[in-house]
Amino acid sequence: VRTLSPTRCRRTNASRRACLIARFNFIYAKERLDAEILLKKFVCDIEMVQRIIYVAALESFRAAKKAFWKTKIRVKETLAINHCGGPGSLEIAALDYIACHKDVYDVCCSVQEVICCMNVNPKLPCPEKVDFSVISCFIRELCCLAFQMQTLSPPLDVAFGVDGELFSRSMYYRSCDSDFTAPFVAYHVWPALMENGTVLVKGEVVTRK
Repeated sequence: VRTLSPTRCRRTNASRRACLIARFNFIYAKERLDAEILLKKFVCDIEMVQRIIYVAALESFRAAKKAFWKTKIRVKETLAINHCGGPGSLEIAALDYIACHKDVYDVCCSVQEVICCMNVNPKLPCPEKVDFSVISCFIRELCCLAFQMQTLSPPLDVAFGVDGELFSRSMYYRSCDSDFTAPFVAYHVWPALMENGTVLVKGEVVTRK
């Protein structure tokens, strides 16, 4: 088991954190729009397309976090055999191992789980109308990103929004087609990225009266 000094751990964590946040922003700016183009072949309503992508983002983080929890337990059990430090150092060693060995994550399993959850989501079109697997590459990127975000200390996560919630300037940007005088969220376009309850990257919503 490789032992890292606390200072080196902090530097490594900060560097990885910055890269993952940048990746999250790139997915929002580029790959999200690519996914919209793919979905428009099946769904003409842009609101529904944006709802599908938002649900895909939430489900990807949920599936990745569940997979990470199972993976960490397995890795800690393996590392504990030859580990000489305490529980705290074992936790750090497990996070470092998972961050460096991306192959421990079966991302294909998470992608299928996300698509299955979307197929039974009552707010989304039924599977006969749209094949959510057309955005499987987009879902895969989100799952990989979310999984790696769990190796940080503290981990990063996305905020779960509810239609009709009060608009928060600290958490969201308004989409360009919003009613800028409306105080409530009609629907969510992209989730906010959070760290210990603090907003790191604002999400996007549509507000309407």
